[in-house]
Amino acid sequence: MERKSREESINLASEILGYIESEKLTLEEKKKIVADSVDNFSNYVTKAILAHRKSVSNDFSVVEWEDEAAVFRDTMGDEYIDCLGGYGVYLLGHRHPKVVSAVQAQLNRYALHSQEMVDPLRGYLSKLLAYITPGDLQHSYLVNCGTEANEMALKLARLATGKKCFISTEKGFHGKTMFSLSASGKATFREPYHPLVPGFQHVPYGDADAVEQAIRMLIATGETVAGVIVEPIQGEGGINIPPDHYLPRLREICDKYECLLIVDEVQTGMGRTGTMFGVDHWGVVPDIMTLGKALGGGVMPIAAMVAKKKWWAKMEENPFLLGSSTFGGNPLCCAGAIAGISAILEENIPQIAKEKGDHFMKHLREIQKRYPDVLVDVRGKGLLIGMEFATNELGFTLAKQLFTKKILVGGTINNATVIRLEPPAVMTYEQIDYVLTCIEEGIAQLSKERAVSHSS
Repeated sequence: MERKSREESINLASEILGYIESEKLTLEEKKKIVADSVDNFSNYVTKAILAHRKSVSNDFSVVEWEDEAAVFRDTMGDEYIDCLGGYGVYLLGHRHPKVVSAVQAQLNRYALHSQEMVDPLRGYLSKLLAYITPGDLQHSYLVNCGTEANEMALKLARLATGKKCFISTEKGFHGKTMFSLSASGKATFREPYHPLVPGFQHVPYGDADAVEQAIRMLIATGETVAGVIVEPIQGEGGINIPPDHYLPRLREICDKYECLLIVDEVQTGMGRTGTMFGVDHWGVVPDIMTLGKALGGGVMPIAAMVAKKKWWAKMEENPFLLGSSTFGGNPLCCAGAIAGISAILEENIPQIAKEKGDHFMKHLREIQKRYPDVLVDVRGKGLLIGMEFATNELGFTLAKQLFTKKILVGGTINNATVIRLEPPAVMTYEQIDYVLTCIEEGIAQLSKERAVSHSS
């Protein structure tokens, strides 16, 4: 495509701003936005993303335009219940009033920081994170997204210990930047980028003995181990919950071999699993914790690495050693995170997530018992729930069926064998029961079709 003229570019920008600033779109404008979206993704983003979206919606007519609480609406005004929750972002729902108000107030003051003067909200948010995180976690490094937080955690572990190697887990997911991807345990994401960052050894998730054995072998062969990185509950890996002894044993193993326990709470943190952090289910305090997704209150993109003071010495020597994050910890994102934390605490979101999660799980387990040929397992904590199907095709089909009933769910990326439910904690029981009814109707239909197919 050839570069367009200044006038053409101004005209396009003005047209787009007209849509953004319009309180109400005409039918012609709605149709044009849909058509433009298909064309823009095909020619200027990635056409394959449309195919991914189509796998759920069957056509390209659903273009997201508005949201609130536990729903979003398309350009035509159709309303969808959000059981995907942005893969964990919308714990507080869409546009929580307290978070929006704080961000708007900060926007009216100043939006980004100068990079040179002291920006107070970065300090206030870091202090608040020290207040709410387990044990003696104290210092924060604020960034833009979860993979960046994990990148910083792995770099800090090498800096603080002077050691090199890491133990991570099969099916673990820590992001797609090179260091974080090296820690991740899913071949689909890793293979295109080999060689990755050296020094990672993967072991089965939930097997603490395998972690200790890997550390012992590395040390025996002359290597040094900087840390173990793990999710309290695997999200992208399929909502896998470890044995109760697992995280406490990892804490003991890391202490024994003088390496750091890094816990990736990007998806499990901030109340999603029914406790403020996933590790709280097992009473474990890591050396480093990473946060993201729901940290921004469902309004702003922000993530954090929080570490114990004892591992922070290198940062005091050179505070720019980890990396330079131009937008990390900016005032708007910090305002959103502070307001989000306030709402989570004041509304007791972890308890709400537990109660609504228990309600979901009770009924899903009853459905699983009635249709074990289709739904082979249900597992989760709080509002991080996985439904495992007998085949990928069954999960894929149910997701499409639910979308026709105006319900959005999510598979683990590139695979629908496990369908994830990560709804906002503000979802009403009436909405939950509608979702459960639709899930049962869909699974009953699949079971009936499966029986007919097997008998023929």
